[in-house]
Order: sequence, then C-alpha cells, then structure tokens
Amino acid sequence: MFTAHEFADGGIHIAETLKSLGVKGSFFFTGEFYENPAFAPLVARLQADGNYLGPHSGRHLLYCDWKKRDSLLVTRPQFESDLDMNLRAMARLGIPEPHFFLPPYEWYNDTIVQWTNDLGMQLVNFTPGTRSNADYTYPEMGKSYVSSDRIYASIVEYEAGHPGGLDGFLLLLHAGTDTRRPDKFYFQLRKLIRYLQLKDYELVVVPRLLPRQ
Repeated sequence: MFTAHEFADGGIHIAETLKSLGVKGSFFFTGEFYENPAFAPLVARLQADGNYLGPHSGRHLLYCDWKKRDSLLVTRPQFESDLDMNLRAMARLGIPEPHFFLPPYEWYNDTIVQWTNDLGMQLVNFTPGTRSNADYTYPEMGKSYVSSDRIYASIVEYEAGHPGGLDGFLLLLHAGTDTRRPDKFYFQLRKLIRYLQLKDYELVVVPRLLPRQ
C-alpha cells in the first residue's frame, strides 16, 4: 500500500516499477492530493495501469490525540465532511467508488472505525512489525529517522523470523517524501518486490486480500 498527501516525488518511479514487474498496488491519497493539478498525470497513470485507488481523508486531519488515543480531535460531522471531500475529489476523476479507507497518519480509534463502517466503508491499516512506514522520516528528526537500508532489513528480518512470514501482510510505503530525506526508499522497491516474488509471494491489491465486511 502507498499513501500520499503533499509529496509525490516517487510516484512515477513506483508506477513504472510496479508495471514492469507485473504488480498492482493500492494507493490511498487525500482529497487535496487528488485535487492537485500537479499530481493529475500520476493519478491517471495509476488508474490506467489498474492499481487500486482509495481515500486517505480530505485534508489529512489528525483524528486522535497522539498520547491519549481515545481522545477524539474531530467531531462526527467534521469526519464525515472531510471524508466526503476526499470521495468527491475521486469521483470527479472518474475513480470508482471505493470500499476501503486508510485513515490519515494511520492513527485512529474504535470510534473512527465505527463511523467508517456506518458510511458503508471498511477501514484498513498497515500490519505492524516492520519499519516500512518510517520511509517518510529524515535525518533532522534525530532518533526517529530510519534509513532505507534499515527499513529493507526490517522487512527481510520479519519475513524470516515469523512462521507465517509476510503472508497476508499489509506493507505500507509512501509515494513521496520530504526533500530532506536523502535516501528514498522507493528506489529499493524493485529489489524488495523481486525478493518477495522469489519467495513465491503473490502481491495483490487490498480488495483481493481482504474480504468485504
């Protein structure tokens, strides 16, 4: 899975890598991303290649307090209005109505899950255990920064160290990152996919992996 809000520098490289290896990905973008004219060619390319396109909130709101997760920072009307903005932006681009929703910051609580279900959608998130979702970090973040080599190693180590490996795993990456990150992990995507394919994994889009509830 790939998410994006304000950065898309790796988008075309990712699209070309996936197509050349016969793999389709799941891309969750915000409404502001879909509305950005600069990103329109990428969205059109991903759609034409048969990738799954889904919502990631309208304006990338933070739903819950970072330290007290059960404390909501949005009301239900705010949540629904923001997600509706995301869905309308997708509809204007001719993207089929999505069923799966990946929340912004990948941070939510059971109330957000219920609100999503009430709208007839299903919330998804990355599977914990690797550092793949840290590919957005950059050195100025200090101890929070995770290099691309360390990210890659964490995926390989998890696959080798768990009985089920990465079977059914939702691996999250970002379609673009801050310019302050010198080593873009998306440049290791080809190596990662080939590694997984040689391990006989089938890489599929979210709707094929998860049953609709």
